[in-house]
Amino acid sequence: MTAFHSHLPVLQVIVPMLTAPLVILLNQKRLPWIVATAASLCAFAIAVTLAMSVMAGQTIQYSLGAWPAPWGIELAVDAFSALMLLVVTGASSVALLAGAQSLDKDIEHHRQPLFYAAWLLALSGLAGILVTADAFNIFVFMEISSLASYVLISGGPDKRALPAVFKYLVMGTIGATFYLIGVGLIYMMTGTLNLADMAFRIEDVADQTPILLAAGFITIGLALKAAIFPLHIWLPNAYTYAPNMVTVFLAACATKVAIYVLLRFDFFVFQPNLVGHDFQFTFFLLPLSLLAILVGSSVAIFEPKLKRLMAWSSVAQIGYITLGASLLSVSGTTASVLHIFNHSLAKGALFLVMACLGMRIAQLRIDNIAGIAQKMPWTMAAFVLAGLSLIGVPGTAGFISKWYLITASFESGAMGIALVVIILISSLMAVVYIWRIVESAYFRQPEEDLVITEAPIPLLLMTWVVVLMNVYFGFAPGVPIELATGAAELLHGQTP
Repeated sequence: MTAFHSHLPVLQVIVPMLTAPLVILLNQKRLPWIVATAASLCAFAIAVTLAMSVMAGQTIQYSLGAWPAPWGIELAVDAFSALMLLVVTGASSVALLAGAQSLDKDIEHHRQPLFYAAWLLALSGLAGILVTADAFNIFVFMEISSLASYVLISGGPDKRALPAVFKYLVMGTIGATFYLIGVGLIYMMTGTLNLADMAFRIEDVADQTPILLAAGFITIGLALKAAIFPLHIWLPNAYTYAPNMVTVFLAACATKVAIYVLLRFDFFVFQPNLVGHDFQFTFFLLPLSLLAILVGSSVAIFEPKLKRLMAWSSVAQIGYITLGASLLSVSGTTASVLHIFNHSLAKGALFLVMACLGMRIAQLRIDNIAGIAQKMPWTMAAFVLAGLSLIGVPGTAGFISKWYLITASFESGAMGIALVVIILISSLMAVVYIWRIVESAYFRQPEEDLVITEAPIPLLLMTWVVVLMNVYFGFAPGVPIELATGAAELLHGQTP
């Protein structure tokens, strides 16, 4: 490993973070977008390099200030964090590459430097959560990304974003506070904030009340951040009223990063040390996951607003992710981590389609897209393919993770058949709400005076890039499967 390569974990955070104040100083048209996009692409290149190193069997650790853990702050990248870094930096880069014209429409010129600075801070915060091995620094980066996300969501022209982001702020603050209280209780009992050292020391005090309270505070706080049912109430409006490109970015990765932290804490710190915690984890999370899948899909079926429909679909898809983790098996956790990646591809593509439509129509409602496939054939064809991936049709990325989830469900014992039935029913429900949009776009007559052209080429091109990635990873899923399997084995204490 070269000297430069050894610094990649910290550069993953520093590059977007230090670019943010530079962007604020740029006020020429498109220059803030160019610099922000370049920083995001650089972060993505770093993530790809780190993922290749992990897949090659390298151990990636970085001690800030050359202070070894647990006395100093350690950064570490393994299979789980490498996969998540690809999702976060990839979502940011795609949204920025695709979104110049869309963001020009949503964000006034004089506010764009501040907007793109907030975007880079959100990216830096999310990346920081994924590379740090320190529980308190997770909180610091969580707050950086959250505060920047509030700015991004409320930055568009739709005033309904303000009450939506206020609800998000309140819920996010409660979640972060709960997490911090839990970390404080663990620090009080163990004297360490390093996750690996914490997992080692907590064994001696695992039966003490502060540790049990810490497990509850941390789990609930992260569940709020991850929009796990029924703590999801902030998500639909936040996704609906945010600028279209912000929704593309955050819907693909924000809640998944919170799930990443939840799984890290639960599998590394709590389950090996707290008696009966594994049973409690399944007892609470499995039924909530099933409710999320069924309720989220049911509401999506009857939702007339397109972005809100997709947001409720995300509630259901988060249910799939937590369902796999709640099975407490390597195969179930593999399905969970793999679905994080595949859902990011599918939902990212679908929200890119929403951005394409948003460039041409004022109200993103099912009634307003009647016959629009005649005017925007490439946009709606992209929607159909991305929708097939969300449903889980063979030949798409979505099928791979759902197949792994079904296989893990069969392996889970007596309840396996019931779980598979619910997964299949929810997939049919996804067919219904995707079909509602397809039926309106393809089989209804457009208004006679409807004058609409195809979406802008850069936006349409990036939409198709992500759509074709859904197809590619449906036929060649080797890389995400390898990383997801490695992540699952690590979480369950096995050597990949």
